Amino acid sequence: MRKELRLKNQMSELEKVNQFIEEIGEELGLEMELQMNLNLVMEEMVVNVISYAYPEGKTADIELLAESDGKELTFVLSDRGKEFDPTLNESADMDVNPAERDLGGMGIFIVKNIMNEVTYQRLEGKNLLTMKKDI
Repeated sequence: MRKELRLKNQMSELEKVNQFIEEIGEELGLEMELQMNLNLVMEEMVVNVISYAYPEGKTADIELLAESDGKELTFVLSDRGKEFDPTLNESADMDVNPAERDLGGMGIFIVKNIMNEVTYQRLEGKNLLTMKKDI
């Protein structure tokens, strides 16, 4: 299976991410809990790109590629925004009271805890975030 989704860096596009994950889940026969977790991961990472990768007011494309060999599901999120490696960011400290915790870090904490492997690279002016999940 191979599917691609292209969207604009606008919050109104998030519904397309939900539909994309739902279609993949149906095609691969994934359990609802896994679909919901994958949706959470993809939504979190796409929101980060929408919120931080481009200057305010600049419209740009974001691409999400999904591939599966039946044993592993791989997502590659790519954009041409400013370089940012979320895997280098510290995950949120879950031992700290949420009201006292610094902003940021929750998204990558969620991603690292749901996905089996998360890697980043910058190639030819593109951010490429690869996230793999055993299915």
